[in-house]
Amino acid sequence: MALIYVVEDDINIQEIETFALSNAGYQVRGFITAQEFMGAMDSVLPDLVLLDVMLPDEDGLSVLKKLRSNPETKGIPVIMVTAKTTELDKVKGLDMGADDYVTKPFGVMELISRVKAMLRRMAGEGSQEKILRQGEIVLDREKHTVHVAGERCELTYKEYELLKLLMANAGAVTTREVILDKVWGVDFEGESRTLDMHIKTLRQKLKGQGAMIKTVRNVGYILNVSS
Repeated sequence: MALIYVVEDDINIQEIETFALSNAGYQVRGFITAQEFMGAMDSVLPDLVLLDVMLPDEDGLSVLKKLRSNPETKGIPVIMVTAKTTELDKVKGLDMGADDYVTKPFGVMELISRVKAMLRRMAGEGSQEKILRQGEIVLDREKHTVHVAGERCELTYKEYELLKLLMANAGAVTTREVILDKVWGVDFEGESRTLDMHIKTLRQKLKGQGAMIKTVRNVGYILNVSS
């Protein structure tokens, strides 16, 4: 049974989330502050975190940054829950490492669906190859690292996820819709320029190997191993 941590300072919303997830068969623990949550993380790690952006003692994005910078917690899926609705807010959270984004008010069934989808996705990744190699690029799923021609390549969380998807499907076109769904989360509504921007920076960071990432006009992208 998956363990889910709900970090939400609005007691009414926390109770709704906890009740719904418990009824769906999950173990759930609720926290009002970031301090309480981080204290619990020191003893027992959850399978997924629902993290509110607006917390009384610390910004949720700051908490997310701490999770992603810690080797023990960086792989835990995090779904941000917030009242903020602008594209900029969503992109900022997703670029910092959030796996998905739910905007208040949300439906209980929508929340359950996103949680189930995220846990299925993580379970699927656990059964895949630990090391991906294409050209001079080596991606280690377990260590969450990328090396190009033997040198460490520092990527943002989303750049890493984007590269991992393209490498896993090397030689085949990955559509824009699939990329937005797999990398930015279910129903992400960001404009296409967000994806294009990440492709551009990813190519730059990969240096000469970045040329392997080809644009397929009006369709998506392909990591062409013959480049």
